[in-house]
Amino acid sequence: MTTADEQPTTQHAHAVSERIGPGSVSVARIGPRMYEGLNERGATLRVGGPELEGEHFTPGELLKLAVIACSGLSADRVTARRLGEDFALTVWAHGKSADDNRYHRIDEEFLLDLSALDADERQQLLDVMTKAIERGCTVARTIDEVVELPTTVDGTELRHAPR
Repeated sequence: MTTADEQPTTQHAHAVSERIGPGSVSVARIGPRMYEGLNERGATLRVGGPELEGEHFTPGELLKLAVIACSGLSADRVTARRLGEDFALTVWAHGKSADDNRYHRIDEEFLLDLSALDADERQQLLDVMTKAIERGCTVARTIDEVVELPTTVDGTELRHAPR
């Protein structure tokens, strides 16, 4: 827990690197075990240890967030073509690091109502979503040899080919 005199501040600026380019991100220390993340477009977020109070993500939460955001983005266009541009989707990641301080499994859960589709349409969409995620999710493709990533959509587990 942080005390009043340890509250994070933003007075520490992100030092500028000569290597900044597309895809570059940085973190700057803003307090004890608390950092501010920044991307080249100016978006920020706080990253800190799990023992700290307040609004921030832990590094493990960011890993899970990256996986599910990437999967959601990868399946977004193909899903919109079948359900319409205004479809509602929430993607969750479930899992904790193991005793060896590694993630061995992260369960992806797509909360997506497919009840309006008949059985064939539903299966076609699940197949297309699976292919889109396998082909397009850079984060999952990067970690899938070391982290098991089972995915369910509307209660149905997707069958993944090796990425």
